Amino acid sequence: MLTWDQRPAVLAGLIGSGIQASRTPALHEREGAEQGLRLIYRLVDLDPLGLGADALPGLLTAAERMGFGGLNITYPCKQAVLPLLDELSPDALALGAVNTVLLRDGRRIGHNTDCSGFAEAFRRGLPDVPRARVVQLGAGGAGAAVAHALLAEGVGRLAIADTEAPRAVALAGALAARFGAGRAVPCLDLAQDLAAADGLVNCTPVGMARQPGTPLPAALLRAALWVAEIVYVPLETELLRAARALGCRTLDGGGMAVFQAAGAFRLFTGREPDAARMLRHFAAMSAAA
Repeated sequence: MLTWDQRPAVLAGLIGSGIQASRTPALHEREGAEQGLRLIYRLVDLDPLGLGADALPGLLTAAERMGFGGLNITYPCKQAVLPLLDELSPDALALGAVNTVLLRDGRRIGHNTDCSGFAEAFRRGLPDVPRARVVQLGAGGAGAAVAHALLAEGVGRLAIADTEAPRAVALAGALAARFGAGRAVPCLDLAQDLAAADGLVNCTPVGMARQPGTPLPAALLRAALWVAEIVYVPLETELLRAARALGCRTLDGGGMAVFQAAGAFRLFTGREPDAARMLRHFAAMSAAA
């Protein structure tokens, strides 16, 4: 049996804003330990450092110099990191957003595991919901990944709303070019689109512990609507609580968090993660929180 210092070592981390409550480090480190790795995962939280996305060039250089094998990237950096990379995977290129950067032999390679992560969670959590019309809130990096996943999973028409209207227009245009005219449109009237929708997906940070509240008036919800979140801290957001009180079918952000982490683990280590084990670990952490 290998001693601790003989085990293969992996150094990884997460860059983002307000990430102290992230469960990603524990997911990676526990799965690494289960697979006989010395996997160390560090948080680089921009908020306590007083930094913004404009600090990314220096942070990536520092990570390379310190021997990091890879980094996860989260809000608000998933799109800002693009011009700093040497290569993009096909998924990252199609999405225009990166949540995982491999640092290999002086090169920075961008990947996206958010899309596959949400798709797997959606297939498991809401396998038989109607999906003719869906409204999505948020057109940022995570929103782009979720939108691609929704359309690939058979959503007929996706209406995208964002506080920055041009961003919703741009994402809808890119999606229509890939999936076909009319498949994705910018949301011009949220109440009207929701009244005709089968489902609602929140891809904004509203609902996180540091940004409490709901991303839309709860009065717009109705029992026939299914509601999905990508926020997972807290696991039950105010939006999900309001939706469940009405009898809506819901999907929390835990599944996406685990499956995107499993995809990143595969990239960082070259090993196949045990997704079922990671789901159990996530559930145990959530129960203890």
